[in-house]
Amino acid sequence: MKSRIVAAIVLIALATASQAAELQLNLPDRERLAGELEAASLLVTTLEEETVARRDVVAAAQADYRRLISVLFERGYFGPVISIQVDGVEAADLPVVGSDVPVQTVVVTVQEGQRFVFGEARIGPLAPGTELPERFAPLGRSTTGVLRETATAAIDGWRAAGHAKADLVDEDIVVNHDRGQVDATLRVDPGPRLSYGPLIIEGNEDVRERPIRRIADLRRGRVFDPDEVRQAARRLQRTGAFRSVSITEAEEIGPDATLPLTVQVVERLPRRFGVGAEVETTQGLSLTAFWLHRNLTGAADSLRLDGEFAGIGGQTGGEDIIVSLGYNRPATFSRDRDLFVNLEAEDLEQPNFSSQRLGLEVGVRRIVSDNLQYQYAIAFDRTMVEDDFGSSDFSMISFPAEVTYDRRDDPLNAKGGFFLAGTAKPFAGFQDGGAGIRLTSDVRGYRAFGAEQGTVFAARLQVATVLGAALDEVPADDLFFSGGGGTVRGQEFQDLGAILPTGEEVGGRSFAGIQSEIRRDISDRIGLVGFVDAGVVSPNSDWTETEGHVGAGLGVRYNTGIGPLRVDIGVPVAQPGTESGFEVYIGIGQAF
Repeated sequence: MKSRIVAAIVLIALATASQAAELQLNLPDRERLAGELEAASLLVTTLEEETVARRDVVAAAQADYRRLISVLFERGYFGPVISIQVDGVEAADLPVVGSDVPVQTVVVTVQEGQRFVFGEARIGPLAPGTELPERFAPLGRSTTGVLRETATAAIDGWRAAGHAKADLVDEDIVVNHDRGQVDATLRVDPGPRLSYGPLIIEGNEDVRERPIRRIADLRRGRVFDPDEVRQAARRLQRTGAFRSVSITEAEEIGPDATLPLTVQVVERLPRRFGVGAEVETTQGLSLTAFWLHRNLTGAADSLRLDGEFAGIGGQTGGEDIIVSLGYNRPATFSRDRDLFVNLEAEDLEQPNFSSQRLGLEVGVRRIVSDNLQYQYAIAFDRTMVEDDFGSSDFSMISFPAEVTYDRRDDPLNAKGGFFLAGTAKPFAGFQDGGAGIRLTSDVRGYRAFGAEQGTVFAARLQVATVLGAALDEVPADDLFFSGGGGTVRGQEFQDLGAILPTGEEVGGRSFAGIQSEIRRDISDRIGLVGFVDAGVVSPNSDWTETEGHVGAGLGVRYNTGIGPLRVDIGVPVAQPGTESGFEVYIGIGQAF
């Protein structure tokens, strides 16, 4: 059988500086297998120490028999030959305690032998719909990992059917070395079908027990479902009131085939605050802050106050002030439906308009899964606007709805996956307001490639339109502009809008924009970005009379641990008759 000597020889100082232990590894030719064996060896790590007593070397050598065999069995080698010699004597024959003579040489030799396959592969009984690993079949590669996965799949199948105490009760494993086959027969005891029993709450101090029961919603008498138990823990965790949540099953079955459950929680501190800042050449400095009160009334509910002061030192016509107050109460209408109430006041001084708005929104948020959620609400807004249409007073009632589907691997620094969001807001106005519907969509995708997945292509597509109402019947902050960090970098903030017959500019009724980036990691901390953005705006909902512009540039990312610090420099590439230099954007997190 072919074998190789691992190149590295480890020299470790023992009792005296003149004596050293030499470790020689004779491992199989298969590089991956050899690497796994070396990584599992306790001798390798033990002899990395500067001084090692003889008893420690012998103990590590004796432990390595089991450790190396485990690796080989995991890969399907059930007839290996392993020799570990310490100064020419097999380690298994040496006493751990005895001589203090320093070890001179340790030689580890592994012959993996042939790889085994299954002869017979049986397990039962199985719950309907149970899917076993494909390799658990005659002539399938036999490994201890496959056996373990098969047993787990069978038990999980019964648990999904309500048999919470299903267990593997017998295993008959016969290794036939002559045929290179393993005959495996496994037997599962499903146990009785169980229902939820008493729900015991532990660890709560300020959050009342009743809201915890309502959010968990593991009602007594319902058939046990492990997925439902996991979802209950996630719902409790999502409230933000708890630092940790665990739900454990009782060891013993209760009366009438019931299963008691214990919910163990650790509460978070009730208050939290945070601050943030971003800088853009045209918009200037934007400062944000929030204050959060968790578990406001003892029902795991929360109250959050947000403030933003933007346009400081910018060229947008003045400073913007936005203050919002949001209340969220989990599991209000059902276990997955939260109540939210938002109150917002803003005073905007934008390049093409100024406005003062006060809005109230009351709605329901449904969390379908970890990736999918949607919400719907009723809202009332009062907005006073000064723009190229003159002075307007809008009183609007609307019914906004939003859905998001997030499959990104990291929301702050995605390298794979995608993000989808869409909104629909039917509205009816009074005084100067009209009636119509505002639609928006946001699609983002990420793909990593190259060495160590260190290069990422990212793209974002935004499409939005207002149907029904005329331009002058819609508040200015519900219309669309292009230019700036959220749309087209390199172009000035809100540089592109809709041109009126008088030559004056307002927001458009339709907008489409695409942002694209190539991100490349230079080191663990530093990354470079190249980007090209483009946007079009139309005064009409049928996309006629569009104007467009393009921006491009380069950026640097510095990984802070809480998200990358972003610095982008963009320049205009194509635009309808404006002249500008470059734009700088600084913030935390990727641009999208």
